[in-house]
Amino acid sequence: MKKVILKVEGMSCSACQNRVEKYLNQQDGVSASVNLVMAQALIEYDEEKVSLSDLDRFIEEAGYKSAGIYHEELDEKKDNTKYYLIGFAFLIIVIMYISMSHMIGFPVIPFFHRIHHPIHYGVALFIFTIPFLIFGFDILKSGIVKLIHKSPNMDTLVTIGVLASFIYSIVNLVLIFLGNNMLVENLYFESSAMIIYFIKLGRFIDKKSKEKTKEAIKELVQITPQSAIIKTKSGEKEVTIDEVKKGDILICKPGMKIAVDGVITSGETHLDEAFITGESFPVKKSKNDKVIAGSINIDGSIEYQAEKIGPDSTISEIVRLVVEATSTKTQSQRLADQVSGYFVPGIMIIATITFISYLLLGYPFNESIISFVTVLVVACPCALGLATPLAIVVSEGECAKKGILVKTSETLENVNKIDTIIFDKTGTLTYGNLKISKIYNYSQYHDKEILHIVAGLENYSTHPIANAFKDYYDSKIKVSNFQNISGVGLFGNINKKEFYVGNNKLFKKLDIKNEYLKDEKELIENGNSIIYVFEDNKVIALIGVKDIIRENAKATIKELIKLNKEVIMLSGDHETTANMVGKELGISKVIANVLPNEKEKVIKELINNNHKVMMVGDGINDAPSLASATIGVSVNSGTDIAGDSADVLLMQDDLSKIISLFDVSKKTVRIIKQNLFWAFIYNILMIPLAIGVFKPLGLSITPMIASISMTISSLCVVFNSLRLRRKGFLRD
Repeated sequence: MKKVILKVEGMSCSACQNRVEKYLNQQDGVSASVNLVMAQALIEYDEEKVSLSDLDRFIEEAGYKSAGIYHEELDEKKDNTKYYLIGFAFLIIVIMYISMSHMIGFPVIPFFHRIHHPIHYGVALFIFTIPFLIFGFDILKSGIVKLIHKSPNMDTLVTIGVLASFIYSIVNLVLIFLGNNMLVENLYFESSAMIIYFIKLGRFIDKKSKEKTKEAIKELVQITPQSAIIKTKSGEKEVTIDEVKKGDILICKPGMKIAVDGVITSGETHLDEAFITGESFPVKKSKNDKVIAGSINIDGSIEYQAEKIGPDSTISEIVRLVVEATSTKTQSQRLADQVSGYFVPGIMIIATITFISYLLLGYPFNESIISFVTVLVVACPCALGLATPLAIVVSEGECAKKGILVKTSETLENVNKIDTIIFDKTGTLTYGNLKISKIYNYSQYHDKEILHIVAGLENYSTHPIANAFKDYYDSKIKVSNFQNISGVGLFGNINKKEFYVGNNKLFKKLDIKNEYLKDEKELIENGNSIIYVFEDNKVIALIGVKDIIRENAKATIKELIKLNKEVIMLSGDHETTANMVGKELGISKVIANVLPNEKEKVIKELINNNHKVMMVGDGINDAPSLASATIGVSVNSGTDIAGDSADVLLMQDDLSKIISLFDVSKKTVRIIKQNLFWAFIYNILMIPLAIGVFKPLGLSITPMIASISMTISSLCVVFNSLRLRRKGFLRD
């Protein structure tokens, strides 16, 4: 299955979103999730059954338009709506004055007096309303098209309401021409004009507000520079970022930004990578170190070779993950979508029943039609459809800015439900920067020779322990038949001899008695991890290595316990060593001597006992455990994120970001609940008001008030979601 994000034009409410998503998912070989806020569809499709052109066609068949594949640039089309709204504002004032001046005690224009000159009055309102129908033609067209496609949306409700009052007014105007001047009271041209104007005004404000929800994503996109200095045979040459090719040598001087991901070939400097790792201090970089596009060069001049460009760069990968996450759906949103799917047809039925009931109860036709229009216009599926995705878009962007990548919106919602957090020890609670503290040499080899042998084997390993021996690696040591024995150690042939390197489980594997327990105990009591070295099934050395506990780890554990989370540490280390680390960190429950598959078993047992489990690991050795947990969190280096199996990636080696994640999740869920409550309560109160249930109490509304109310309802949801961007609202 291939994945693609397509931009979709023409969606105005949740009914539109549901229509596109439902139609796409009905196609063979297609699985889609549509996002109204981002105006895009995240689609997985079988290339053998479906092509990109087919996907474009499916979207058009659903009644909308595909604008092609989403790109990070987020180019915005020039929009002149603001100027039209200003111009039409003067026209709407004229219409309101002509139609309502007599109601509010203002002087009436004699030529347009509704009693003395009903024809002048009616014709003037008719003529002034026509420009509004042209201005709102996109809404009317969309409403009719969606009705024809049997997928009515918000535009359909507005269209029926506007055309009903406009056509009804035309009929009455014709009758006035025929001499029935009393029907001047039944002209509602101004209602049609005002509905369109306030809907347009509301959507303009709504659009601008939605754009603010995407600011964090835009900021990520704008991090990388638009040009670079490339090294050529004739000297330096400035080129656009699109001209850079893989393998090119680029130059970065102090104050400039790294243009593409690459590796330094000469020079050294300090780079500010805060935008991607959250690290506030510049990082020293020299030859063979990797650099990330967007990093700011502080003090040195370097040359680096381009490795990842365009869509393959780290920043593009981050933007892609954030955008994809905003297109996935939470449980709350799926519920809202289900309700929204029935909302518009339901409102059309309610409006029709209202109209018929008014007639049967003896109300005049004009009052019945106005109630019909008011019900159609006051209903607001937009607020319901925007309640969850707006909050998610803001939160995902803010998380990315904090160096937290959440891969799905459901994960962000579910973090709030976690009650148990399991930490891997080496490389997670500790830096994995192991140092050799002591060697017991039981052989004729010199200590350095033993370390060279161990380094030769560890060179093939991805385990953090390998870092302790990297300074002793000798390329002359040739290893053959290398094997990684999961949870035990390593095996390889060197100079026709068999070598094993690993923990004390090797004795059981090789069926050998351990005669070195005293030395092992001494190392363990001093907080060492132990490594036995075997040559041809004989122990030649016992090595102790120590790790360093991560900064903020202790404070993070303390904070999690304050949040009533059960904290567990899992480790493959010896029980004594693991317990020492656990005690220092304040973790009371430590499970040691566990193999990778046993870690997974612990997690599954907790989940089977109805616990919601978060597993925090290094993303490489803990892949099975991360995948098995309710939520997997990977402590990442910030440079390799594409293939990570975790649900959440911490781009900085800072465990305190987990607390920030819980804070974001808690406040996002709270905002979503507030949005949904408002969306439901608004419709529950306003629809009966529009029907006329409260008329005996003297409470009723007009179509104009209904359109304003509907607009305000959507804006309430937008502005409430934007609180997530407010400084200090979310924890750093």
